[in-house]
Amino acid sequence: MSSGVPYHDHVELTGAPAFDFGEKVRANRTIRNDGTYAGREIGDILAKKGEVGYVVSIGTFLQKFYIYGVEFIESGNRVGMKREELDRIATGGGRPAVAQELSTMIEAEPPEYQRGPAR
Repeated sequence: MSSGVPYHDHVELTGAPAFDFGEKVRANRTIRNDGTYAGREIGDILAKKGEVGYVVSIGTFLQKFYIYGVEFIESGNRVGMKREELDRIATGGGRPAVAQELSTMIEAEPPEYQRGPAR
């Protein structure tokens, strides 16, 4: 942090979340189960460094930090991540990556599958 305040003392909730719903992100370190991920052993890898995922939820922790629920593509795991554990993947269009990808998919669908006026 450039303010000289250690990260663990910084209160993120005074500002907006760093990431948006649907935003494409990358884990900047390997994340292991600390015992809070059900059905997996402590120490199991939940997300590898460099693994790509999408922000599917935004919550808070200790009334200080945002926690981003990230659905990782390769592992299929949904992991709670801190801002410092994630890097943004630029999409260039200003829209979250998932919104861009969904728009492309909808445009590519055959006409019989596209949503039309209600009958």
